Amino acid sequence: MPSYHDTRIHACLYFICPTGHGLKSIDLLCMKKLDNKINIIPLISKADTISKTELQKFKERINQELVSNNVKIYQFPGDDEGMSEVNISMNNQLPFAVIGSNEFIKVGNKMVRARQYPWGTVQVENETHCDFVKLREMLIRTNMEDLREQTHAKHYETYRKTRLEQMGFSDVDSNNKPLSFQQTCETKMALHQQELQEKEEDMKQQFIVRVKEKEAQLKEAEKELQSKFEQMKEENTREKKKLEDHQKMLEDDITEFNRLKLNHVTQTLSGSHHTLSLGSLGKGKKK
Repeated sequence: MPSYHDTRIHACLYFICPTGHGLKSIDLLCMKKLDNKINIIPLISKADTISKTELQKFKERINQELVSNNVKIYQFPGDDEGMSEVNISMNNQLPFAVIGSNEFIKVGNKMVRARQYPWGTVQVENETHCDFVKLREMLIRTNMEDLREQTHAKHYETYRKTRLEQMGFSDVDSNNKPLSFQQTCETKMALHQQELQEKEEDMKQQFIVRVKEKEAQLKEAEKELQSKFEQMKEENTREKKKLEDHQKMLEDDITEFNRLKLNHVTQTLSGSHHTLSLGSLGKGKKK
């Protein structure tokens, strides 16, 4: 698969602070978390800050602490026919002590990457000054393929096995009898189908219960609306009756008023006619 791009990390360069007193608890804890996931190569950074004697004792102290805490670091393969002696020798020199620099300094007739101090120059690619060249040779030129193989055959398989076990897959059944992957898949499929059916039935029951609850709520709301309607209807009937009674009273009052008015007009007209008659009689007597 030439188009396949492997995104897995094949090496972890773990830098250790050059204290000279051994590893810190955080270093041990971190490397212990990583040792089953990636190839760890411990490195002592800023190796020019301690003497050669202190550096050797520091390396021995680090290796003792790694072994006592069961931290597994990457070991260069000793079964390679062509490189077994070199790899075994390099394993004995772990952790590598390295120095870094971004500057180029002229030493002799050539420019080299180095660190300049008042007392002298520390060259990054000088094997008598640090282990950078050894590290580069072991990683890039000698053991790159072995790092990939370790990642695939050890760390990735460990991760794959853990993930499959978390998903319920196993090489043996409950009686420790061999179990094929197909049988495990079929069992998981059957359990999955059963779980889906149970969930479907549970969802149906929940739906029915919710529908019934909603219907009960709607019926209760309908009863409340009907009760309010009847109440408003009764109030409207009473109000209408009051208005009709009031209207009848007004009509009776108007009729009585018109009757009284008519009587008053009649009486007024009768009085005026009587007065006029008396006046005419008085004028006849004077003549």
